[in-house]
This record gives sequence, C-alpha cells and structure tokens, in this order.
Amino acid sequence: MTAPNDELCDPETAGRYLNWNLDELEYADDLGFDGIGTNEHHQNGYGFPVSPHMTASVLARRKSDAAICLLGTTLPTHHPLRAAEELAMLDCMSGGRLITGWPVGTSMDTVGNFGIPPDEVRPRYYEAHDLIKAAWTRPGPFPFNGKYTKLRHVNPWPKPLQRPHPPIWMAGGGSLETYHFAAQNNYTFNYLSFAGYQMARALMQSFWLTAEHHGLDDNPYRAGFAQLVCVADTDAEARRLYEKHVLNFFNKSMYIAPHFSRVPGYMSRESVEKMLQKTGAASTFGAAPVDARPTWDSIVEKQGAVIAGSPDTVAHRLTDMIKGLRIGHLITIMQIQSMPTDLTKHSTKLFAEKVMPRIQRIWRDTPYEDHWWPSGATRNTAPLEGSPAGGAVR
Repeated sequence: MTAPNDELCDPETAGRYLNWNLDELEYADDLGFDGIGTNEHHQNGYGFPVSPHMTASVLARRKSDAAICLLGTTLPTHHPLRAAEELAMLDCMSGGRLITGWPVGTSMDTVGNFGIPPDEVRPRYYEAHDLIKAAWTRPGPFPFNGKYTKLRHVNPWPKPLQRPHPPIWMAGGGSLETYHFAAQNNYTFNYLSFAGYQMARALMQSFWLTAEHHGLDDNPYRAGFAQLVCVADTDAEARRLYEKHVLNFFNKSMYIAPHFSRVPGYMSRESVEKMLQKTGAASTFGAAPVDARPTWDSIVEKQGAVIAGSPDTVAHRLTDMIKGLRIGHLITIMQIQSMPTDLTKHSTKLFAEKVMPRIQRIWRDTPYEDHWWPSGATRNTAPLEGSPAGGAVR
C-alpha cells in the first residue's frame, strides 16, 4: 500500500508474472481440478489480481466443465450495478460455471486503498449485496434508493444464466458477522487465513455452532478453507524445493503493519474479543503465523500454515484438516509468490495425480449434497462407483 511502486514494481516483470498465473490456472484446469479460482487485492506486492473479473473472463472462454470460483468481488469497493452486470456476463460466457464469492474485503483494501470509513465497510457491503441479488432476481427496470447507491433504473442485460443466480460464497478472515451472515442466508462460508488449519479449528467450530443455531444441518459443503499446499516426491525434497519461497512469503511478503491490518472500527468489538479468546491474536485475513520470525518447522509442522511434503504426507494432513474443520470445499493455493512457474506446475501436477484422488471421496461416500456448486460445472459431480449421490471435495 505504501511501498513505492516505481522503485519496486517493474511492469514487464509483472506482466510475465500475470501470464504465468493464467498459465498455471489453465494447467490446473487441464489436470482435472474441480474448480479454478481467482481473487482481488489492490496496491500491494502480495498479489496483482486487481480485477478478478478480468482473470475470470479468460477462464470463462475455455471449453471446460470446471467451476470458476471468483473469491472474490470485494463488494464495498465496486459499484454494485456494474458488479451485477459483469458477474452475469461471466456466468453467461462460461455456460453457468460461475461461483460468486463476495468477501467484505481486508481493511488494507477497503479502508487503506479506497478510503472507505471503517464503520461504513459493512453497511456498504450489505447494501451492495441486496442490490446485486435484486438485480438478478427482480424483473427490471426498477428503482433502488439505498444510502450509498441511488439508481432510477436497475435493469441489467443480461441476467445470469444460472437461476435464480450463481451460488454465493462468503469469504472471511474471522469476523463473527461474516459467518453469521452466511448462516442467515444459507451461503457457504469459506475461511481465508494463512495462519494454518490448527488455529482455524476454534473459529470453524464457532461457525458450525452458528449454523446449528440458525437451524441448519451439518452439511460439510456449507464450509470451505483456503490452504497453501506444496507437494514433492519426498518430505525432504519438499523442504529443499519450497522452503525459501515459503519463508520469503511469511517473513517478507505477508508482513502487515498493525495500523493497516487492524484499523479501529473495521472489526466489531465482539469479533475482536472472540478472536482474542480463540486464537490469542486479533488477526485479520492474511495475518502471518503467530511466531515473530516463522521457520519451516513452525509454519509446516507446528501450525499447518503450509501443508507440504510427499503425496502421502500431504494427503494424510489434508484428510485430517478436512475432517477436523468439516469442510466440503478445499481451496488449495498452489502458487506461493516467489515460486517460479515450473515449480508451481510441478507441485500442481503431483497434487492432481497423487493427492487429489485420495481425498475426493471423503464426503462423496456420505448422503450430503453440494447445493452451492454451479449448475454448469459438471466435472466430478457424478457419484463415484459404489457411493451415494454427492459432490466431490472441492
């Protein structure tokens, strides 16, 4: 946000990096991943996907049966009518393969970069949410008279292909309001954190208690978790290949000054208190592990912030995580900032061929169905032989 761009960001290098990223996403699609994801951040060296809609448009043109998981469109920073139009366009282009993920947004993006007052972030989010859903489900034209957006005509062309609209995924870093909103609206909640699945257990337990309080069942597809994953032939080889990239990511790229990550008013007092009780740290999305100077052992072995190792090790730890957090949507992050594209593809290929088949049927051998998956994304939706109906671990 404040690192000088002319000194530190070379556009030619950034262009090469962005094309590598698209190549890697298409490669994952070719290898059979259930869905391919993209996200949004601004004015930072952590990642360059300033417009996930642009990335998704490249994926939407492909002849594929994989979902396009857009995690996501940070609603407070977008004009809601334009977001409604662009997302509908993507759903139509892709043949109904779009997942619309709507994070509230980090305080760095919403408050620091776009200048939104902290106490307006969530009200803007809720209003944009209501407008977009209305634009997709109500006959147009109709007026909308919100506090932040006032429109005489809401009449988007086209509407989404999926009816009544593409599945909506909530994405959050630990605020109570986010997973309460997911439960209230019967959305799936996806915990986006780089602090590791060991620390995520307490928060996900709170989510499941919240779902129960709202009278919802324990369908694991209500929940997802984003996990950094590195696969090699052996555990020792994984450390040799990935250690320097993992340490660079956590010790350098993911450093966030507290006055940016914990802006007063961005999180409610209740959320901060609950987070302190559960984790001992009032972290936000992207917060680094609790160790002051993370090491490979603390990141991988102690906290599980990165699941790395041989296919056997990775499959075993992912199985423990999936069952322990009770998640039906596993969001694997295969690229870790400074990793060259060949290394990213190496890890991705090993995961697809030697890990994915071992975790795909964890929930598919149960009666649970994935009601939050796009209708046009048909890859791996058929029941496995001898299994009841249900979706794959995403």
